Amino acid sequence: MTDVQNSQTDFPRTQKKGKSLPPKLIIKLGKFVWSTMWHTMMSKIAPRSKSGEYIRPNSQFRNFISTDKDSLYPAAAGRYHLYVGMSCPWAHRTLTVRALKGLEDIISVTVVYPSPIAGGWVFNEEEEGCASLAQFYAAAQPGYSGRATVPVLWDKQTKTIVNNESAEIIVMLNSEFNEFAKNPTVDLYPENLKEKIDWWNEKIYQSVNNGVYRCGFAQTQAAYNQACDELFTTLDEIETALQTSRYLCGNQVTLADVRLFTTLFRFDVAYYGLFKCNRRRIQDYPNLGAYLSDIYQLPGVADTCNLESVKQDYYGNLFLLNPGGIIPSGPDMAHLLKPHNRDKIGNSANLPV
Repeated sequence: MTDVQNSQTDFPRTQKKGKSLPPKLIIKLGKFVWSTMWHTMMSKIAPRSKSGEYIRPNSQFRNFISTDKDSLYPAAAGRYHLYVGMSCPWAHRTLTVRALKGLEDIISVTVVYPSPIAGGWVFNEEEEGCASLAQFYAAAQPGYSGRATVPVLWDKQTKTIVNNESAEIIVMLNSEFNEFAKNPTVDLYPENLKEKIDWWNEKIYQSVNNGVYRCGFAQTQAAYNQACDELFTTLDEIETALQTSRYLCGNQVTLADVRLFTTLFRFDVAYYGLFKCNRRRIQDYPNLGAYLSDIYQLPGVADTCNLESVKQDYYGNLFLLNPGGIIPSGPDMAHLLKPHNRDKIGNSANLPV
């Protein structure tokens, strides 16, 4: 046997191993670290109460456009501009009303995109010298420290933000631009239905529009349970109401329907799974499912809906809810184009032909 062979034979076959942590301790430590980091990061993107319930901050730009020519912001064709994100249900409201009223040629639109790196909405190309919506807000109001959210209603003339509260923007789009609208007779907030519309809006905002976020962003089991119970109690109530009424306030579509629609469109796609709203899908409700299809099929509405943006932005950018960033392949939303038969409940006189 050669010296080389002897040296190989004499080399220790095993080495002493260092002590390793028990698997249970590793799991416990990992869970503690991740949970602590998760709560810390969640508190930054989703402010919470002491009980762990998500609290949505209020919008801060609350000026109004008016038909009064002496107004600081008088209604005019081509003067105002919308900044929207296609995945955002609040921004989607403004696009839906813009389509139903026929204001596409009157109010221009820029789409912004969420960036997990920038931590907010960004532009494809610079707008007003800004690369992000956060910079845009700061330029409009120096020293601004609030959230940079969509939608934004921008005044091209004074180069400032008029309003960033979707509930108020859609009221303005409905009533203040009739002189220029293709569908001026479409009234989504008629005087005789305002009380009922406002009642539905208040109920739906807390338990459904914001309710899905209260489920998804809940930081305690108790907060989640409460939000989820309220969400499905209200959906069940709406399901019952739609048995005898084509829309929420009768046989004509209103702002209450618009505000509900943009949440329902995202429900089976994102909220059902990602936000843990998984007791039932909207398409599992006979009336709500058909109601969603009814509104989706109204003239111009489908063009405001972007299913892929919803999936990419929710699953791809909400890191804390989906750390792997994997985008689901479904669901199949072909049912939105099927006959809904909601028109048999009644005819809607104020819909565009």
